[in-house]
Amino acid sequence: MLLHAPTRKSVALFGAVNLRTGQLVTQVCPQFDAVTFGAFLRTLLRHRSPQRRLILMLDNARYHHATLVRPFLTEKHRVLSCAFLPPYSPELNPIERVWKLARKLCTHNQYFPLLTDLIAAVSAQLDLWRKPNPALARLCGII
Repeated sequence: MLLHAPTRKSVALFGAVNLRTGQLVTQVCPQFDAVTFGAFLRTLLRHRSPQRRLILMLDNARYHHATLVRPFLTEKHRVLSCAFLPPYSPELNPIERVWKLARKLCTHNQYFPLLTDLIAAVSAQLDLWRKPNPALARLCGII
């Protein structure tokens, strides 16, 4: 018998991985939109090395191109640039490899009666990846 808890509840999780160090930066939000994406960009800039420019690889989600985000990107263009991937190409985005590994380690063959249980399991793994680590650097190593 397969246990499951049918639900439509969800949370949004933004994430970026430093390809050199394997450090993961994440931010949980109630939903994906231009406001929460802007907040995540501000979080990312706080983790940027002062001597380095941040290049963010993005899919083409609507909130990545939102009018609300453009002034911030224009203001920060010297330290932050966005590279948009072709449509339907998640295999080119390093963060997708991280999400796949997180699902494998945390959620496969697991029953979570509550959304908070699922969030706790995933959060524990993400906390381990907040510091630079060679596992994610190897996983995402395209440079």
